[in-house]
Amino acid sequence: MKAFAQLFLSLDETNKTNEKVKVLKDYFANVPDTDKMHMLALFTGRRPKRQINSTLVRTWAMEASNIPVWLFEESYQVVGDLAETMSLLMPESQNSSSKTLTEWIAEINALADKTEMEKKLWLMDSWAMLDSQERFVFNKLLTGSFRVGVSQSLVIKALADITGIEAPALTHRIMGSWMPEDYTYAQLIEEQSAADNISRPYPFFLAYPIQETSEKRKSAEEVGVALGEAADWQAEWKWDGIRAQMIKRDGQIFIWSRGEDLATEKFPELHPFLNALPDGTVLDGEILSFQNGQPLPFSILQTRIGRKTLSKKILADSPVAVIAYDCLEHEGKDIRTMTQAERRLILEKLQAKTTYPEIFRLSALIEFGSWEELETTREQSRAMIAEGVMLKRKNATYQVGRKRGDWWKWKIDPLSVDAVMIYAQKGHGRRADLYTDYTFAVWDGDKLVPFAKAYSGLTDAEINKVDYFVKRNTLEKFGPVRTVKPELVFEIGFEGINKSSRHKSGIALRFPRILRWRHDKPKEEADTLDSLRALLPGQG
Repeated sequence: MKAFAQLFLSLDETNKTNEKVKVLKDYFANVPDTDKMHMLALFTGRRPKRQINSTLVRTWAMEASNIPVWLFEESYQVVGDLAETMSLLMPESQNSSSKTLTEWIAEINALADKTEMEKKLWLMDSWAMLDSQERFVFNKLLTGSFRVGVSQSLVIKALADITGIEAPALTHRIMGSWMPEDYTYAQLIEEQSAADNISRPYPFFLAYPIQETSEKRKSAEEVGVALGEAADWQAEWKWDGIRAQMIKRDGQIFIWSRGEDLATEKFPELHPFLNALPDGTVLDGEILSFQNGQPLPFSILQTRIGRKTLSKKILADSPVAVIAYDCLEHEGKDIRTMTQAERRLILEKLQAKTTYPEIFRLSALIEFGSWEELETTREQSRAMIAEGVMLKRKNATYQVGRKRGDWWKWKIDPLSVDAVMIYAQKGHGRRADLYTDYTFAVWDGDKLVPFAKAYSGLTDAEINKVDYFVKRNTLEKFGPVRTVKPELVFEIGFEGINKSSRHKSGIALRFPRILRWRHDKPKEEADTLDSLRALLPGQG
């Protein structure tokens, strides 16, 4: 644990890429192989299951710290992170531990069979033998809140330097449903083929935005200057669904989301078309709710995400289909090095042979002769239930991760309304002492009705000014939330809007964020609930 805690601290202390890679390489070179795999698991989102609920952990932490509840809560509000708060409040340890990361995680997993008292005694003993930094990381593991500010690509680069294995191959090998208890370091670095794990997906190729944010508009002329001849590119709609890979190998089928979640059982409607595919096929595409041959808003698909069981009603209300836009494996061969145009031909042939054309759909190519013509077509995105258009260079290979050059997304401008800030809450991490999370409202007659929360879009200087306003204009306190004087107006951008029975306003927004602070607008001129309703699909 000492080495892992030091790794976490060293990575947190630098923003330099080369230094982070060096720190990662030093770790790989100096810890047991089992620790290497547990570190890889943690850095790629495979956290141990939480075995003690947070209420008990907090209660026992207050007991170990010997402080009253009010002081603990006040400290938590200032720090903004439970694991860090507990590690800071506890007295310095007089003992130490030489247990490895692997041993600690094994003990955490073993808590599943312990009584509440046994869990408490184990936790108290554990805290007593860890120093403050070790305790902080340990608490993160224990509470299931472990996060690290290092991209997977940097971890893979360090591992590639250590092992001599190419980064794309390593990226592929750590995808899928492995866990460090059953996938060894020796297996990771030995000679393998794609068929060694028939369920394993490929790393996803991600498009780069033509504009850094949706708010920085790019004209057709600017796109042409950046990308060159229009004839070198193919265009498709950018669908708003669940990005997924569909696999058929050795008579078995698998569906993986981009977040590396195995979702095969979540989409039973897709099984017939997948079972009918030739063995050795991997498709890349988007899962969307479809009805009467038309895609439905993401909010419809969202009703079935996260449910453990899918009732007949849910399946009927949100039927799904796949819009496929790439083929990564054909006849058991990895074809990612073929050109975009060549892979597209293979995909079209597969789809032409399907007996399930309503489920297995092709992402239609958009015909355009110039960038100006494509820009005009792009304006139809919302009518197509799309977020914009995708641009793919015809001679591009299928790469790993987000790369500039061959895949671009050209999103439409966001919808927006002017709204009044009515609630504020402190942030986390370095912003734990600043009010950075806001709730916004629009007018419904003479009342302000909350409709969205947002916490991104302001500069550090603007956040400091809003924080100053909140601290001097608080009307009421509800735990960490402050009701503030309704005075500040902001333009709120969002990608989509739908009706919602769960929200007081009756609407729900997709990806709300702050576009700008409207210093020029008084609260009386903020938008109304009717203006939001007018943006609902089918309202014009």
